[in-house]
Amino acid sequence: MTIPEPYSIKRGTISLMSCDAEPVHTPGCIQSHGVLLVLRRGDLTILQVSENSADHLGKAPDALLGRSIAEVLGGEHDTALARFVEQEPVEKNPLHVFSIEFSIDATDAVDAQAAAPPDPRGPLDALVHTIDGVIVLELERTGRAQNRPDYYALVRKTVTRLQTAQSLRDLCQIAAEDLWKLTGIDRVMIYRFHPDHSGEVFAEAKRADLAPFFGLHYPADDIPGPAREIFRKTWVRPLADARGAPSELVPLANPDSGKPLEMTYCALRGASVMYTEYLENIGVAASLTLSIRRGDQLWGLVACHHEQPFQADFQVRAACELLAQVVSLQLVAAEQREQLEYRLALADVQRKLVERAATEGSIAPLLQGTPSLADAVGSDGTALFHERTWSTVGRTPAQADLDALVAWLRTRGELDRPPHLYVTDHLGEAHPPAQALRDTASGLLAASLAHGGRSFILWFRAETLRMVNWAGDPGDKPVRHGPHGPRLTPRRSFELWQESVRGHAVPWSPADIEAAGLLRVALMELVVSHAERLAALNQELQRSNEELDAFAYVASHDLKEPLRGIHKYATHLAERAAEGTDEESKERLSSVLRLTVRMDSLINALLLFSRVGRTGLRLERVDGNELVAEALDLLGGRREETRIEIRIPRPLPTLLCDRVRVREVLVNLISNAMKYNQREARWVEIGWREPTSATPLALYVRDNGIGIKPRYFDQIFKIFKRLHGRDEFTGGTGAGLAIVKKVVDLHGGRIWIDSVMGEGSTFFFTLAPESTA
Repeated sequence: MTIPEPYSIKRGTISLMSCDAEPVHTPGCIQSHGVLLVLRRGDLTILQVSENSADHLGKAPDALLGRSIAEVLGGEHDTALARFVEQEPVEKNPLHVFSIEFSIDATDAVDAQAAAPPDPRGPLDALVHTIDGVIVLELERTGRAQNRPDYYALVRKTVTRLQTAQSLRDLCQIAAEDLWKLTGIDRVMIYRFHPDHSGEVFAEAKRADLAPFFGLHYPADDIPGPAREIFRKTWVRPLADARGAPSELVPLANPDSGKPLEMTYCALRGASVMYTEYLENIGVAASLTLSIRRGDQLWGLVACHHEQPFQADFQVRAACELLAQVVSLQLVAAEQREQLEYRLALADVQRKLVERAATEGSIAPLLQGTPSLADAVGSDGTALFHERTWSTVGRTPAQADLDALVAWLRTRGELDRPPHLYVTDHLGEAHPPAQALRDTASGLLAASLAHGGRSFILWFRAETLRMVNWAGDPGDKPVRHGPHGPRLTPRRSFELWQESVRGHAVPWSPADIEAAGLLRVALMELVVSHAERLAALNQELQRSNEELDAFAYVASHDLKEPLRGIHKYATHLAERAAEGTDEESKERLSSVLRLTVRMDSLINALLLFSRVGRTGLRLERVDGNELVAEALDLLGGRREETRIEIRIPRPLPTLLCDRVRVREVLVNLISNAMKYNQREARWVEIGWREPTSATPLALYVRDNGIGIKPRYFDQIFKIFKRLHGRDEFTGGTGAGLAIVKKVVDLHGGRIWIDSVMGEGSTFFFTLAPESTA
């Protein structure tokens, strides 16, 4: 849509099909209870004047344009105006400079006060500000009564009351009640904006006979974007008579610049066509609107409505403006007081969590115990993704949904820039697939704990079905056809209209978001510190392992030489003692020989264990069926002795591995399965488990043997660790499973056991790292 320049609300020459389309900052008109003059800054020449100048100044626009303001105000006021503009901060900041009497019967305004009695409507208050290189002078009828209240005392009393407010609601209700008393207006409402720019009446003070508006919601279009932007820049906006005819500027465009006058900061600025029709539809004749801000952002409005025309002079407006500024300053403090107890509880939880994480050296256990990460903010469920693993507590989506949600979060920018949080109470709107998760994840507060998206905490809130009371159907936007085409008009119905809202959770409070941000920083410092310590320890461990491997290799070779000598001489002695030596001596020699054989087995196992750590892997693609066949061939004699059944449910896949090392793993596991079995019908099953998106392919060796108690699951992989006597189950060194684990670790995989005493054991192992999801 193209808006002709300059625009005038009085002419109505455009078609408005959007609430944001009306140029409310350059309406080209003023309210008729005052007069406006635009002056060239250099010489105070009148460039523009409102068409109603004769009503207030006694001279029509033609008699004023191009003249000096001194001819209108008189020398004394002219000098005062010039001095005021040069000395005071009036850029985009209207200030009262003086009050002046005019008589509309006078022919010369300079001696107007001497020529005729003062205008019975009272003096004109002069407000001045500068903008875009011009001086804007507003002369406004005061309408002041003889006995005016003591505004200072009223404001002081209200400020004291505001400082005692214990909650945000209390603060707003006090402000509404005291502004209602101060102004005498029929209804004063505190209107609070929501993130989507819709709003609700948060507090209200009114005449007893008026229907309450408290709790009603209003759509964003009721206060469109351009109007919100003006309220963000100005503190007060009066409208004395919504039904009054506006007065147009003459000329509409500044003759020096050719541009319309920017009237954002004008108290007399003409009201929007949409706004005056809106007020007419709800039976309001006058309004006074004040801004409430949090920092430089618009938090809400004080909306004052009166059923009859009502003029708030600059003194009333100044008192109201001061209170609006005080409310804005108290806003954050009130919110903090309101949530102080909650914040203190969250801070205590955070302190305990950080202490636990520092003590345990990891954040992974923080979902267990009390307090847990679930208590860090108020949530229905919490999920932690750390070290390539999900941990959850409470009501959370399934792991596949968590994976998809994290993948989506990685595509967004919120977690990559401060404060590295993603916050929503209606996840399904931003991420449509999450609509199916509203029972667990309508609300999401996500924090990234590591660069690159390697660790996340996700707090969830379930859907909270709620009823919203709207002041009329927010979708009711009638279109009126006029001489200049169709034009959108404000809603006509303001009856209660209820809407059922789905897919929304209870919004995250500022305390929740602040706590999540602080906890994130604290845990990240621990994660980084832990990673640095872990890297140093790994470096030290690698050096120690290299030294241990070298020692084991040298020790194995050096021990074998004297051991061979002992075995040799013991054998000679045993042969000579075959005849003529007592039985006790023969038994002792036999024990020496047996011990040397066992010592040789232990040294061989130690040598093999050290060799596994010292030599690298030779990875190749190997047919799993061939590996099993080779392992079974090496165990051929023992298979015949035990008469054990070998089961292979289905062909094994091709593996990327070190052929010799993995064959050794299979030999050890199958050998143990044969050895630790006392059943008549013994069997060993060799198979594999399908890979998933999060886990690699896993091989397994299962038996129906004696089983292992759960408390020994970790111990059996330690070198020389045996769970039975030396001579039970044909002996052994206890090094086999330690070697198996070392080979699996070298491949980047892991090994674990599932066993039931008396029923059998299953050893699983992978040859590749787990997925990072």
